[in-house]
Amino acid sequence: MSIRTFALIFGIVFLMIAASGFIPGVATPHDHPDVTVKQGLNLALGLFPANILHDLVHLLFGLWGLAASRSVRASRGYAKGTSIIYATFVIMGLIPAAKIWTTFGLVPLYGNDVWLHAILAAVAGYFGFVHRERDEVRR
Repeated sequence: MSIRTFALIFGIVFLMIAASGFIPGVATPHDHPDVTVKQGLNLALGLFPANILHDLVHLLFGLWGLAASRSVRASRGYAKGTSIIYATFVIMGLIPAAKIWTTFGLVPLYGNDVWLHAILAAVAGYFGFVHRERDEVRR
């Protein structure tokens, strides 16, 4: 798979995830004492804690992925950025102290989000730091 295809697929998936957060009935209602932004607080697919801000983050990553898919260089930057940011989310999701696992009460990052974010970071990390396009290898 090319890195541009990776960025396009990740962008589309993030947009679909964001859209699902705005469709009533797709998610299970959820509450958590450390989350202060309760608007749209739910369990996406009954598994992943999310709220309106979390959905907006997915929307931004989706738009970024679509825009980045236009060039190899931008796609590589998207992959690197996504891997670093999502790896940071994994670490934050493991630290309940000072509400870090909810981004100080704003965005839930705990529970099943931790392993999902770890997978996203690993895949993006592969494309950002390891994968080389055939044209790059020929040079």
